[in-house]
Amino acid sequence: MSDRLFTAWLQLKYQKIRFLIALSGVIFAVIIIFFQLGISNALFDGAVRFHQGLQGDCFILSSRSTNLTDLASFSQRRLSQAQAFEEVEYVNPIYFGVARWKNPESRNSWQSIGMIGFDLRHQTFDLPGIKSNINRLQARDTVLFDRNSRTEFGAVAEQFERDNSVITEVSNRRIKVVGLFELGTSFAFDGNILTSDLNFLRISNREKGFIDIGLIKLKTGADPENFKLKLQEYLPQDVQVFTKQEFINFEQNYWQTSQPIGFTFNLNVVMSFIVGAVVVYQILYTNVSEHLKEFATLKAIGYSHQYLLNIVFQQALIIGSLGYIPGLAIAIFIYKFAQQATLLPIAMTWQRAINILVATIIMCLIAGVSAVKKMKSANPADIF
Repeated sequence: MSDRLFTAWLQLKYQKIRFLIALSGVIFAVIIIFFQLGISNALFDGAVRFHQGLQGDCFILSSRSTNLTDLASFSQRRLSQAQAFEEVEYVNPIYFGVARWKNPESRNSWQSIGMIGFDLRHQTFDLPGIKSNINRLQARDTVLFDRNSRTEFGAVAEQFERDNSVITEVSNRRIKVVGLFELGTSFAFDGNILTSDLNFLRISNREKGFIDIGLIKLKTGADPENFKLKLQEYLPQDVQVFTKQEFINFEQNYWQTSQPIGFTFNLNVVMSFIVGAVVVYQILYTNVSEHLKEFATLKAIGYSHQYLLNIVFQQALIIGSLGYIPGLAIAIFIYKFAQQATLLPIAMTWQRAINILVATIIMCLIAGVSAVKKMKSANPADIF
């Protein structure tokens, strides 16, 4: 084993430029795969941070709703009907929409911002900053501002921490920022504000009695799946009922399957894998071709064909392993930069790092399998 590994290493480093080209191909493929998976996972995770922060067990949506950016309103009576079940502890209507935010620093700059309204009487969200500021939303025309919003909305968080209040306009209505919370950006919105249900209706001029999401909190011991089936059968077909995990999956599936972005990310990963495999294959194939006489000589003095194949496979493993390490290091740096630039939850995970290490090794082994076909022609009787 050690002599084969030594031989494989000596052959690779003999032509240093070619070896570096092979490593560069692997590094490039690893970086692109890391980047594509990191961005796609961050986008898909960001799309459901709102869902994950909800303190409910089941949720009601209109049957016409397809995702968080395309919510159709439905009658609040459906939520009242759900409240009649003995398993229910409480229900909470949630309003979700788009508002026009005026940058308090640049008074002529207007941006679309996500606006969320809910009944303050119940704990609805498990997000930083909401619980400590929820009583402040009882005042008229008050909102909480998402401190993880993009800079286009102004330095609202910094101004609030300095002055303890920010006055601006939302949808041509004068409002006051009375606190900060943390949600973050997503496919749909670069920023968010949170307010009471009454303030939401005032700001949006929405008709009372129609809501976007119905949150249902069950009593301890109640099974959400069984309750969901029973409620879905009871309610009219104009609404659909989800457990919390189904609600999360509903949103993610929309972006992954109904929009081209999911296909695009997956295609880029596959193409990066192919590029890396082709580069490694070209290097290994050229290496085998140039050393065909040496391989034939080894066969002639008694080395088995399997021994020679293992040399090529070990070369593939060396290239993959040495190319992965700098690729991982560069990807971590890119993640940090992208996270600061986009405010998306882009972070390296052990699972992703291990998965891509395995994929890199497989990529190089596939290239090795393709390259060793040339080895079969290494017949001493034909070459000498």
